[in-house]
Amino acid sequence: MFHCRASRHTDAPAVRGRDCPRRPAHVSCGHVLGYPLNVGIARSADAAGAGAGKRVLLAEPRGYCAGVDRAVETVERTLEKHGAPIYVRKEIVHNRHVVETLRERGVVFVDETDEVPEGSVVVFSAHGVSPAVHESAAARNLHTIDATCPLVTKVHQEAKRFARDDFDILLIGHEGHEEVEGTAGEAPDHVQLVDGPDAVDGVEVRDENKVIWLSQTTLSVDETMETVQRLRKRFPNLQDPPSDDICYATQNRQVAVKAMAPECDLVIVVGSRNSSNSKRLVEVALNAGARASYLVDFAREVDPAWFEGVTTVGVTSGASVPEILVRGVLDLLAEHGYGEVQPVTTANETLVFALPRELRTTGRR
Repeated sequence: MFHCRASRHTDAPAVRGRDCPRRPAHVSCGHVLGYPLNVGIARSADAAGAGAGKRVLLAEPRGYCAGVDRAVETVERTLEKHGAPIYVRKEIVHNRHVVETLRERGVVFVDETDEVPEGSVVVFSAHGVSPAVHESAAARNLHTIDATCPLVTKVHQEAKRFARDDFDILLIGHEGHEEVEGTAGEAPDHVQLVDGPDAVDGVEVRDENKVIWLSQTTLSVDETMETVQRLRKRFPNLQDPPSDDICYATQNRQVAVKAMAPECDLVIVVGSRNSSNSKRLVEVALNAGARASYLVDFAREVDPAWFEGVTTVGVTSGASVPEILVRGVLDLLAEHGYGEVQPVTTANETLVFALPRELRTTGRR
């Protein structure tokens, strides 16, 4: 079912993942691809006449994950508590709309802590930071608030634990991604980056009996497993992490896309180009059978030429995308005759992460 959260900031621009109310006035139930559809959006008579046979399959779950919701609210609460300006190292999440909306409210985004005036408030992004970044902030007497996703923190803890046990840690991830830099920084002498299956042949370890793999949380599940299989061929005693490193939300969004993609002529993924999990959804859609798939930040980026010969359009969004952007795409599709929207529900997400301790109130844990 759709989950609506009451707005905690009545005057703030919409950057929430689940803008309320989401549910349309008219709903119906059905099934697509063998998956139960909890909510279907009934098309109007005008839409039915204008786009007979045309439909939208709407992935559920999509959009904000618990870690992104926590990170965005962390910045909003920090603004309320300390007033503008506050500083955020890197982008709080990888979404243009969210970043620009927060910037308009007085958030200053910086690349490094040395750009933050001494004694100021700085928030660390959802992707996590290395110990060196914490040390740099402390040296400048910065008031730090850590919005790192708890699932990323879990990977950091694993890296520290296995470094203490003197393992070679093979970190599967994308070079240059903030999350990878943060995790590798926890154990720089033990972590070796493996950027996909093609990088496996270049891996060297000290002791083939003390090797473990960890991963960035936002990767393609299939590509990660292919990388692990290749690593295991080289290192048969390769150990698995104690628990799955790929985020539950990343996996859930990929599963939903896999479910609907075989019936889609086109899949539109709403998300930013620097969002790893959003880009992976495009790849997953194509690999699962969609004829075409494109990544857009906003509805205005959708090219009407994409609709030529298209009957079924799939729509989803990355884990850092507020629902208002998906609504914009659905409105545009309706204008082009795609008035029937059938949600494809493969999981229901209810996880909520606690805010950083210094920002907690009776209103939220």
